[in-house]
Amino acid sequence: MGAGLVVLALMVLAAVWAYGVWLKPASAGYIDPSDDAMVDLGRRVYHAQCAACHGAKLEGQPNWRTRLANGRLPAPPHDISGHTWHHPDAVLFDIVKNGLVPGVTAPPRYESDMPAYAGILSDDEIRASLAYIKTYWPKQALDVQRKLTLQPQ
Repeated sequence: MGAGLVVLALMVLAAVWAYGVWLKPASAGYIDPSDDAMVDLGRRVYHAQCAACHGAKLEGQPNWRTRLANGRLPAPPHDISGHTWHHPDAVLFDIVKNGLVPGVTAPPRYESDMPAYAGILSDDEIRASLAYIKTYWPKQALDVQRKLTLQPQ
């Protein structure tokens, strides 16, 4: 009985590993900012859902590195002056879809005003908004971010 459980556990681990390697979720691939149709959709999504906090020109809120009275940080910029391009696409996708989750995409006990867009935006709309954001980044930042996204985890 004990050996059977060990074999079953190893099979589950192998399946999880295979899923991560070969069957990555749609959010795990590189989001290409050269896809004009995706960027056009992303522009509409961004301006309808994101610009109110992150700015019409992706500039973020003023003093975005200084905590507010409630201890939370203002919305950061998504242009080159921010840190969005420092993260792989899967992380960015997860933040938009699920919000900043303490211990997952944010430090433990971190509180944020970033809402979760699951149930509001489709996966395609989230990917499109990220493609649009990337059109503001210079080639060097795009190259760095693409390598981060495509490197094995």
